[in-house]
Order: sequence, then C-alpha cells, then structure tokens
Amino acid sequence: MIRTEDHEGIRTVTLDRPARRNALTLEGLADLERAITGAETAVVYLTGAGGAFSAGADFDVVGEVADEGREAIESFVDRGQRTMRAIEGAESVVVAGIDGPARGGGVELALACDIRVATPAATFAETGVSLGLFGAWGGTVRLPEVVGTGDALDLSLSGRTVDAEEALRMGLVQRVTAEPFSVAEEVAGNDPNALRALKGLVRADGNREERERREREAFVDLLSARADDIGSR
Repeated sequence: MIRTEDHEGIRTVTLDRPARRNALTLEGLADLERAITGAETAVVYLTGAGGAFSAGADFDVVGEVADEGREAIESFVDRGQRTMRAIEGAESVVVAGIDGPARGGGVELALACDIRVATPAATFAETGVSLGLFGAWGGTVRLPEVVGTGDALDLSLSGRTVDAEEALRMGLVQRVTAEPFSVAEEVAGNDPNALRALKGLVRADGNREERERREREAFVDLLSARADDIGSR
C-alpha cells in the first residue's frame, strides 16, 4: 500500500489504498516509516492516491485490537506514535501534499510532517470523538502546538470538518495550491545540509514522549471500555 519513487532529490511516498481512502494498517504504518526514514533524498513528498490523503487508522484493525484487549491496544497506539515520531525526526524534510479528505489519524500523519500543503479540495476532521475516542498517534500533542489550544479544542471536541482555506487560516496547513508538489521542489532546491540542520534545530523538543505516553494511556482506557461497541460496527 506504500509506493515510493526517487527523482531529482525528492522521494515521493504515496499511500496507495484508495478503496479504503488510504487507511493505515499496522503493516502499512511500518512500511510508511521505512519508506520515509530510509530516504536518501533531502526531501520526501508524502501524498495519497485516489483523491484522498488518508482516513487514518483502518477501522477493521481498530476493532480487532479492541477485541484482543489492553496489550494489543497499547501495541497499536505505540506503533502509530513511533511512526509519527520517526517521520517527524527523519533527516529528510517531509512535505505533505494533501488532496481530498484527511481524517483522524490522517490529520495526525499530516501533523507529523514538516510542511503541510493542501489543494483546494482538501478537507480535515478529527472524527474520533464521535466514536467515543480520539486521535492517539500524537495528535493531542501536535495539534495544539500547530494551531493553538483554542482551535485544537474546537476541532477535537466538535469533530467538524474544515476546508483548505480554514485550515490555512488556523495554521493547520502552510499553503493552499493546486500543485503541492511544487513546494517540495522549492524546498529541494536548497542546500541539503542547511535543510537538515534547520529541521533539527526547529524540531528540538524534550517533552513530547511523556505527553504521548499520557495520550496512549488515556486512549487505551477508552478503547478497552468500548471494545464491544467497536467490534460490532
């Protein structure tokens, strides 16, 4: 479900599971991490196939891990968090090209990227609250850092959908353009050593893993309590 192509200093990583709106399985998360952290290019361009960015976690997988109990849920959340941290910490600059819907874990995936570029057709929603859950791949940590506490609470507690222009206003994306790949090309035109150094300095943070640990524990409690409901969907 993960396709890669290297060309002129950019690795394009495509989530290629359009029938499921590019929802991520455990295997898909691991493949995605390898595709991005294994890049030898200065820039990685991450996008989705079939008119969607990503629906986030595959709900069939969520139901399966809910049935298996707390240990499986913890492993599932940990896998997602590790992938997002790996993307955030990758040596390459990771540019997300978001066309169509990003939902739940798809928003969290975008948040882990260094630069988020939307097409006019992009939409965003943190839909977990409607299921009695929330995004637990670092979303409660990154979303308020990116958009501020007020907008983070609005998005997370309402579950509402925002379009590309509203996402731009709140800082969820940095640009809206019909050609997001052009931003990856723009970044790739700069010195790779300078890109690496700048990313490392801006990304430096010492508190994230503790905050993600608390997020993981809260999610495990919620999903463990709702295992029967989730499994019946």
